[in-house]
Amino acid sequence: MKLPLIQLVRQTAPQPVVADVAGEVRRQWLHSKTAARIRPGMRIAVGCGSRGINNYLTITRATVAALQELGARPFIVAAMGSHGGATAAGQRELLASYHIDEAHLGVPVVTDMEAVNIGTNSWGQPVWWDKNALAADGVVTVSRVKPHTDFRGRFESGILKMLVIGLGKQRGADQVHSFGTRGLRDMIPESGRVILEKTRFLGGLAILENAHEQTAHVEVIDRDDLYDREPVLLQQAAQMMGRLPFKGMDVLIVGECGKNYSGAGLDPNVIGRMLIEATPEAETNDPRIVRIAVLDVSPESHGNATGIGLADITTTRALNAIDPIPFKMNNFTARSLWRSKLPFAFDTDREVIEKCIETCWQPDYDAVKLAIIPNTLEVAEIWVTAPLAADAQEHPHLALVGEPIPIPFDAHGNLVQEKLFPHCVRARRSHS
Repeated sequence: MKLPLIQLVRQTAPQPVVADVAGEVRRQWLHSKTAARIRPGMRIAVGCGSRGINNYLTITRATVAALQELGARPFIVAAMGSHGGATAAGQRELLASYHIDEAHLGVPVVTDMEAVNIGTNSWGQPVWWDKNALAADGVVTVSRVKPHTDFRGRFESGILKMLVIGLGKQRGADQVHSFGTRGLRDMIPESGRVILEKTRFLGGLAILENAHEQTAHVEVIDRDDLYDREPVLLQQAAQMMGRLPFKGMDVLIVGECGKNYSGAGLDPNVIGRMLIEATPEAETNDPRIVRIAVLDVSPESHGNATGIGLADITTTRALNAIDPIPFKMNNFTARSLWRSKLPFAFDTDREVIEKCIETCWQPDYDAVKLAIIPNTLEVAEIWVTAPLAADAQEHPHLALVGEPIPIPFDAHGNLVQEKLFPHCVRARRSHS
């Protein structure tokens, strides 16, 4: 098959950004209502999760330093539910992959998996909480607030979810997910009320990122303000998050899926597919994409290819990268199995792209609307075929960059992703 040329499109809408991330994090902690709750000598557990957050080390280091400036003795506690294979070693490895470790922070990092039943919520269900956090004199969290990949509600991904599922460890995550999306949407707030009553949670740092994955806003939310303030920030995050700027396309090629890009591996908010059991796809989902392929599983996922089933076609090397232990643990805990069914696989990226074009219901190959992105987090730059480039010319916040080029493959027929996206996570990884 003669593959079409591709053209670089750049999203140009103005984005809010925090100029001095470390300084703003320090200011937020020191001038927050929560600071008045911290007394010299207190052991403060700092909950950190497994999500990819821009400036994660800078933000966590500034949080630790601010707590020390207030006289506290902070330590890190893993707050990621069942991720990392639901083992202490796996969660330590995940945190270390973001440099959240003793060497970079100078404080202990605790990843024990033991959780304690601290009470019963209004559903009559137990509420579980990390034993080490429970034993601390105070607990704070470092959490990105953003739309969830599974449901819509007043609280989605953020501080409250980290309190209930992240610090609930495997038992807490399993218990909430056992009710499916209604457990996530409706029970998390009820379990959160028990946590506020029964624990020494003090407040959390909320992080918002813009469409270019830059830190756009940081804010410390005190425990007393959590239920009022987090929903407001969630709305702001939804307005800022990166999205594909086209209403529909025939083919989407995604370089990598991974837990560092989205809890769902491929963010449903970006690709327009939810794929949740017994739940119809919303007619309003954007974009509408006929055929989706993913080429690799990010090494930061440590073999957890959760969400690979959101794609229709993949590569044999992506399937070979799956570690069945964390893959099964995460998916059976989350109980969203459709998303991780294994797609059809081919040996080379060229074959994958050809099969996508052949099966996308557009028999005129010159008219195929095809786009390539590195992952579903980094979508500021998109390579597209001519029909989408024509659509981009009509968009006020899209710019065509350079001239059309052939899709670059190496000698083995695999896409040279670093050439297309020299600033993406994959490219930075290969140069580190």
